[in-house]
Amino acid sequence: MTTTSAENAAAPDDDVVEAEVPTSTATIALIAAEAGVSIPTVSKVLNGRTDVAAVTRARVEEVIDRHQYRRRRGRSQTGPGLLDLVFHELDAGWAVQIIKGVESVAGPERLGVVLSELGGAHRPRQEWLDDVLARRPRGVILVLSDLDPAQRRQLETRSIPFVVVDTAGEQPAGVPTVGSANWAGGLAATRHLLGLGHRKVAVISGPVDVLCSRARIDGYRTALDEAGVAVDPGLVRYGDFFVGGGYTHGMDLLDRPDRPTAIFAGSDFQALGVLRAARELGLRVPQDLSVVGYDDLPVTEWIGPPLTTIHQPLYEMAATATRMVLATARGEAPANPRIELGTELVIRESTAPPPTVV
Repeated sequence: MTTTSAENAAAPDDDVVEAEVPTSTATIALIAAEAGVSIPTVSKVLNGRTDVAAVTRARVEEVIDRHQYRRRRGRSQTGPGLLDLVFHELDAGWAVQIIKGVESVAGPERLGVVLSELGGAHRPRQEWLDDVLARRPRGVILVLSDLDPAQRRQLETRSIPFVVVDTAGEQPAGVPTVGSANWAGGLAATRHLLGLGHRKVAVISGPVDVLCSRARIDGYRTALDEAGVAVDPGLVRYGDFFVGGGYTHGMDLLDRPDRPTAIFAGSDFQALGVLRAARELGLRVPQDLSVVGYDDLPVTEWIGPPLTTIHQPLYEMAATATRMVLATARGEAPANPRIELGTELVIRESTAPPPTVV
């Protein structure tokens, strides 16, 4: 896991408890008494200090949770502060759009952004959470990642709001999320290819355990069903959203006698891998093979041929999540805790009718 900060800001004094006002009737003294520890030990646990034994920490957390203790900050929420932005995995194009969207809101608010990467995992380790508790940011934005129930409770008891962007899996009730219409995007991409006359349409989505990957596949299946085209399981692939996955699956799909005439790649990066596979196999795009991507990253306008893709409003999703988490930090309840923004088909030059069968 890597962490960087856009702004150096000192965390509050770990042992200062006088400014902390609980939002429940429980007090730090009561929690300390029930847990059988000192008041400074409770303060250390609340502030993410690592110099507390795991057994002791768990006991204190249990008492905090049982009393539904919620800490309210004594310091002003209007001055400079931090936001934590955590990705399951960083890439050069997709993540940049998210970061720009967060900065568009955080910058005018004079908030620094702490950027973390989980190395492909969809759930952070406790060490990451300890660092967050010590920083006491204005809020946390999780991208394609989530928290387990204990981690959620730790943020809630410290009054650190969080929002999940593009969820990896279905979130429990009460967890605010911002996503996009992935099912509709998969439907639109496949309908476009079917409308051009393709009937052997393959799909390469993202990981099978990621919700948006499955939603795009479901949209693909629905479009085929509408057109009366049977789903061929051999043409349904789960990749990794990266170029390598698109290339590997593209080579396998295209180097076969009954190859598809069109491929819907569940990300623009995977579409780039498919384009390379087609080129190495001597196939022309779009004359021999049509390709549709997903995300509408800026590079898709400049590759050859320019890529037909599904526009996913990554920038807007990130900005919306940032506004939501800051509103929650101010004590405002979100009017809609589950937001889904629309997707749109962008037609360029990588799709055309299938080659005529002689």
